[in-house]
Amino acid sequence: MKLAIAQLNPTVGDLTGNGQQIVSAAKRAAEQGARLLLTPELSLCGYPPRDLLLRPGFIQQMQTVLEQVAQDLPPGLVVLVGLAQPNPGANQKGQKPLYNSMALLENGTITAVFHKRLLPTYDVFDEDRYFESGTEPNHFHLTHGDGSLHIGVTICEDLWNEDGFWGQRAYAVNPTAEVVAAGVDLVVNLSASPFTVGKQRLREKLITHAARQHRCPIVYVNQVGSNDDLVFDGCSVAMDRQGAVVSRSHGFEAGVQLLEYDVNQRDLKPGALTPLLDTAEAEIWSALVLGVKDYSRKCGFTKAVVGLSGGIDSALVVAIAAAALGPNNVLGVLMPSPYSSDHSIGDAEKLAHNLGIATQTLPIGELMAGYDNIFLDFFAGTDPGVTEENLQSRIRGNLLMAIANKFGHLLLSTGNKSEMAVGYCTLYGDMNGGLAVIADVPKTKVYSLCHWLNYSAQTGTPLGLIEQTGQSEIIPNHILTKPPSAELRPDQVDQDSLPAYAILDDILERLIQHHQSATDIVAAGHDPKVVKKIVHLLTRAEFKRRQAPPVLKVTDRAFGLGWRMPIASRWPIANR
Repeated sequence: MKLAIAQLNPTVGDLTGNGQQIVSAAKRAAEQGARLLLTPELSLCGYPPRDLLLRPGFIQQMQTVLEQVAQDLPPGLVVLVGLAQPNPGANQKGQKPLYNSMALLENGTITAVFHKRLLPTYDVFDEDRYFESGTEPNHFHLTHGDGSLHIGVTICEDLWNEDGFWGQRAYAVNPTAEVVAAGVDLVVNLSASPFTVGKQRLREKLITHAARQHRCPIVYVNQVGSNDDLVFDGCSVAMDRQGAVVSRSHGFEAGVQLLEYDVNQRDLKPGALTPLLDTAEAEIWSALVLGVKDYSRKCGFTKAVVGLSGGIDSALVVAIAAAALGPNNVLGVLMPSPYSSDHSIGDAEKLAHNLGIATQTLPIGELMAGYDNIFLDFFAGTDPGVTEENLQSRIRGNLLMAIANKFGHLLLSTGNKSEMAVGYCTLYGDMNGGLAVIADVPKTKVYSLCHWLNYSAQTGTPLGLIEQTGQSEIIPNHILTKPPSAELRPDQVDQDSLPAYAILDDILERLIQHHQSATDIVAAGHDPKVVKKIVHLLTRAEFKRRQAPPVLKVTDRAFGLGWRMPIASRWPIANR
């Protein structure tokens, strides 16, 4: 019996377009002889729909489109489609108004509806805000020829409660164990699981454990693409009864992949097996390129503008933009000040040449003098300092926003996670933009990504831009070797204000991702004065982060929906 996986890239709220994607995938699956097509969680509305779920018309239209999809499916094919379904008992029982569901479509009708049982409320997830938990194990019989296949249905989080894997349970029930106890031949899991570095390997370890534990093959189907700040990597995978990987779809690409279930052996047969990306850098690069590409496309942008300083952060961002949108659709803007070094201008120009992007140079010296003149009397008697330095960043931010506004470009901000964490960035200056591309990438990882880009160029690794430029070096070597500097005053370098980035990033990772206390971090070997300073900077920069553009998430703890720190707080972030 042939089964098909539809690794789809939906746009949130595009019910008709998403429905057409499902029908198109169904036709491809039927042409290959599939009996069942699996689609991701909430595949009809896209994940995450967030407060669109509060709109009654959105829910009603979703049902209408579902019925049309059922009518448009090829005969003989059964399809599982993800959508939000009204909860009839919401008013009488005080329950949430919706279920996160999978509808079973066959022969033009909706033959069954299954509800998600475990609703995550951590990190970026807030499903309990909208959904009621399902209460019954989900399974159905799929007829084929003279026999049938008994299939258990789980939805995303339903798979993630294996106490034998985690050492404990996060929820009272284990939906996978319950459907296996019902005697199913196969478990399918329909997911919209966001990307973070290394997550696919964790998923596969979990699914391997579950398949071995329950002696049942498992097919995991994941959404692909980017919606707002979340990137979905796909990487749909199937495990046999022994927990061996028998099939894996391409990461970061939409498509339909076929599986075959051997009804005699009661197991999945080996199929197409795409290898996993081999480094964290390859994963992050793929995620960020897809994030920029989809954010631009789904928000209606075709071109992007990036401020080029000659530094490493803007170099990485503009390379990502060129790979995502094509070099012809990216504009780099150089805005030298009297403090800009000749090498920074030269490095930026060489980078643009390597990428094949257009540039525009807008010197800001006269604008700086104009601001100084305006504030001459008002600032009289005060010493020049950070305020005057930040005016340079705000002038540049205004120029970039004017270009974006005039020509309809998407402005990509270039700040990294280390800077965002400690507030080494300027509100209404370098923080301006529609998307913060690398604000979840620490500075040390920015360097490793750029080195990886150059190595990949030299070894012929496909990056989405090498074929277009023909360059063996993407990031000019001098950008990689010179001390990082904002160049807001003569001879300034970042380390005038911050510890070495290797030290800073280790402290920040311990604070942000591992929730360590200052005492723990000092015990790990860090200078108490440095730790105290970084804790102070991280805490006081919260108001800046709240006003930043959406941040593409690539780590377990990004400055976005999953980061919910108060701005006005008297509890130090580094306390236990």
